[in-house]
Amino acid sequence: MTHLHSGGTREARKVATASFLGTTIEWYDFFLYGAAAALVFGPQFFPVGNPVVSQLGSFATFAIGFLTRPLGGVIAGHFGDRLGRKRILILSLLVMGGSTVLVGLLPNYAQIGVAAPVLLVLLRLAQGLAVGAEWGGAALMAVEHAPPKRRALYGSSTQLGVPAGAILSNLMMLVLSWLTGPAFTDWGWRIGFVSSIVLVVYGLVVRRRLTESPLFTRAVRTGPARVPLLDVLRRYPAGVVTAVLATAASSAIGYTVLTFTLSYAPKADGFTRNDVLLMGILASLVQIFAMAWAGSVADRFGRRRTMVIGTVLQVAASLLLFPLLDTRVWVLALLACTFGAASNVAQYAPLPAVMSDLFPTNVRYTGSSLGYQIGGIVGGSFAPIIATGILAGSGSSFLIGVYLAGLTVVSGVAAFLAHTAPLTRRARAEDAAVVEAKAAPVAD
Repeated sequence: MTHLHSGGTREARKVATASFLGTTIEWYDFFLYGAAAALVFGPQFFPVGNPVVSQLGSFATFAIGFLTRPLGGVIAGHFGDRLGRKRILILSLLVMGGSTVLVGLLPNYAQIGVAAPVLLVLLRLAQGLAVGAEWGGAALMAVEHAPPKRRALYGSSTQLGVPAGAILSNLMMLVLSWLTGPAFTDWGWRIGFVSSIVLVVYGLVVRRRLTESPLFTRAVRTGPARVPLLDVLRRYPAGVVTAVLATAASSAIGYTVLTFTLSYAPKADGFTRNDVLLMGILASLVQIFAMAWAGSVADRFGRRRTMVIGTVLQVAASLLLFPLLDTRVWVLALLACTFGAASNVAQYAPLPAVMSDLFPTNVRYTGSSLGYQIGGIVGGSFAPIIATGILAGSGSSFLIGVYLAGLTVVSGVAAFLAHTAPLTRRARAEDAAVVEAKAAPVAD
């Protein structure tokens, strides 16, 4: 976060730092579930004779969390566009933290039977609602407080929370695996979920000290949209579709590297569970620095150029990921995961700033959240399941990389189009009209 001190006001830096910390906590909870889905949820909650079916059941609950993310985004967007960003961010943190702690306390299948996976699914749905509510508010608070020429950098503070959350969750799993040994799959994993309560309390303290977005405060004076979702779908459908497609690929490769490989590498390549967790930690650490750098570069040389270059790098990383993993050489496997995690930052870091230009302030929370969360479904939620299906059906891990590369090209085209005048002109015109209305003299 030191890069954020190169420009901007003190309040903008404070908000960016708070956005980073808040999203780190939320993504810690979300990724912790993903790691547990890959490592322990199969035998704990889906104990069937076929390990592939058990793993698919576990990953299905991981995917289900994405299905409620758009709903969380719409609900949070509705109230965030009418009441403000800050209140919704506090609520989302409470829902996520509560759900995560309850997962850690949930009895398994052997204890309560079919009720165990049912309750697990319900808690995962609540996590999805919370993450759906979180991203739009955190991203917009950072972007809307940022200096005009530093919006990509400040907006990337929200994106930094993803690898930071992945590091914390993988590190927690690694430490617990080492400390509890064979008991890890029985009860050791639960400690990471229950301890989330400490992070949530800290996050609430930080968020309560923030000021509301100045752009929202200005826009709401002319009256908020009555039903922001209807306004977005009626007036900005192309913006929503563009946002969905621009988000999909970075989400897909991220969850493939950080979630699917946790189950793939130990079985196919002979790496230990701790080997793969360590790979995820190191890859995410590199990704943090690459993300901040990409946000700065996007402000200096243009978001569109940065994202197009990122598309080329991500295609290469997708095609190299599994051939390097399958060498069964730990250093090459680490290189594969690191390149995969770092390659998507050029597409991913500028997304908050790009999406903020697609929608005017009075419906921006709703539009950005809807596009980003549906993009997460299209790309990230099904990535582990699709990868598992491709591998089971064809026996070729390389085809998983081909799938990721194709999706990357689609996202690259969407990112290019997102910067064109037809998609941004209307939103800018509406925001300009708000400024003019505020400045206009009141008639006697």
